[in-house]
Amino acid sequence: MAMIAINNLTFAWEGQAGNVFSNESFILDTDWRVGLIGRNGRGKTTLLRLLAESDSMPHEGTISSPAGFRYFPFVINEPSKNTMDIIGELCPALEFWELRREANLLGVSEDVLLRPFDTLSPGERAKTLLATMFIGGDEFVLLDEPTNHLDNDGKLSVTNYLRSKKGFIVVSHDRGLLDSVCDHIVSIGKSEVEVMAGNYSTWADEKKRRDRGNVAENERLRKDVRRLKEAVRRAAEWSAKVEGSKYGNGPVDRGFIGHRAAKLMKRSKAIEARQFEAASKTRGLLKDIDTPGSLKIAPLAHHSDTLVEIREMEFEYLRGKAIDLLVRKGERIALTGGNGSGKSSALKAIVGELAPHAGTVKTASGLVISYIPQEMPALSGGVHHFARESGIDLTLLLSIMANLGIPSGEFDTDISLFSDGQKRKLLLAKSLCESAHLYLWDEPLNFIDIISREQIEDMILEYAPTMVFVEHDAVFTSKVSTRAIEI
Repeated sequence: MAMIAINNLTFAWEGQAGNVFSNESFILDTDWRVGLIGRNGRGKTTLLRLLAESDSMPHEGTISSPAGFRYFPFVINEPSKNTMDIIGELCPALEFWELRREANLLGVSEDVLLRPFDTLSPGERAKTLLATMFIGGDEFVLLDEPTNHLDNDGKLSVTNYLRSKKGFIVVSHDRGLLDSVCDHIVSIGKSEVEVMAGNYSTWADEKKRRDRGNVAENERLRKDVRRLKEAVRRAAEWSAKVEGSKYGNGPVDRGFIGHRAAKLMKRSKAIEARQFEAASKTRGLLKDIDTPGSLKIAPLAHHSDTLVEIREMEFEYLRGKAIDLLVRKGERIALTGGNGSGKSSALKAIVGELAPHAGTVKTASGLVISYIPQEMPALSGGVHHFARESGIDLTLLLSIMANLGIPSGEFDTDISLFSDGQKRKLLLAKSLCESAHLYLWDEPLNFIDIISREQIEDMILEYAPTMVFVEHDAVFTSKVSTRAIEI
C-alpha cells in the first residue's frame, strides 16, 4: 500500500478561459480501483495527463507518487507495422508469453498479435493495447475511456479483466463498468474534487441524498434571510422612532430613551449579522450541484409510414452477409452486433455515403435525415463559424450546448481545444437543432458524461423522434429503443 498525493494542484490550458484545477488536494492509494467521473470539460483526461506527464505540463502544486504511471491509450505512430513489433517498441521488456496470457483473458486470439496493427478492428486494437498495461513493473495504470467503440461482448471482456486487477484509474461514462470494477470514485465537480469509497451507484446515491439535503437547507436559509431582512427593517424603524421621541414631546428622560434606541440598533445589527451569515451559507450549499437543463428536439412528421426499406444489402468486406432493415415512422431502432458487423455501414448506406455491393436501399420521398457519424470530423474555428457553416440557428445551438453542460466561457474558444466529450456534444447539439423525419446516430454517446446521457434519454422519451442508432451503452439502449435488430 502506497499513496499518490496531489497537493494544491492548479493548472490551466493555454488559450482556454479559467483554470481546469485550482488548489486541489487529495490522496489516492495505489491499490485502489478508481473510477474518475465528471462532466465533459471538467478535466478528467487533463488529470490523467498531469499524472503521466507532470514534468512537461507546467502547473502549480505538487504531485508525488512512489510508483510511475502508464497511460492508455498509447499513441501509435506507425500503424502499418506488425502488432507485436509495435508492442515491443512500447514495452521493450515484455515477454511474449505474458502478452499472450493477458490477451487470452481479454478474448484476443494469438493470430491477432501477429497481424499488422492497422488491419485490426477498433475493438481488437483497444484490447491488444490494454493487455500490455498490467504486465511487469509497479506502475499505476491510467485508463482513458478503454471501452469506447467496443461492442457489448468486448465491454464484458474488458469489465471482467479489470475486475481481476488493482492499482488503476479508469475514466469512463459506462455506468455498468464503473459499478462492476471500481471500489473508489473520484468526482470532479464544479468547485472541488471529491474522493469517496464505493462504486458509481454508491457515489450517485450519496450525491443525490446530499444534494436533496443541501437544496432543502438552502430553502430554509433563504426563508431565514427573508425573515431576518424584515426583522432588520422593523428594528431599524423602531430604533429611529424611539430616538425621535426624545424631541418635541415635552420633558422626557432622554438618557433612557437614547439607551433604549441604542439597544434596538444593536439588536438590528445582530440580526443583520445573522442575515449575512445565512446568506453566505446559501452560496456554499449549491456550489457543486449540477442542474442540467431540459433538451428539446423538433422531429418532422412524414406522410409515409415506411421511411427506409433495405433488402439483401451486402458490402464488399462482408460478402455473403445480407442485411435487411425496415424503418417505420415512430420507431427507435437500436442496431446491435459485434465490431465490424456492418452497423455503421448500414447507416452510411441510408444517407448515401456508402454504396452497397448488392441489394437495395429505398428511402421515402422527401425524407429529411439528421446524421451523427461515428468518426469525429476535424473541427476547428469558433462555435459561431460552426453554426454558420452547418446552416443552423446560433442562438438555439448555444442554448443546447449550455444545457449539455458546456460553460458559456467556452463558446468563444477554438473548437479544436474542446475535449472529446465537448466536441461530441457539439455534434449532438447540431443534430438537435435540425428538424428531421429520421435521426441516424452512430455511437453518439462516446465520451459523453453520465448526466448528459440521462438528459438525452429523457429528451428522446419525451419527444419520441424516429431513430436508428448504434450505441454500446446498454442502459441507454434498453431505455430508449422500441426494438433492437442484430446486424
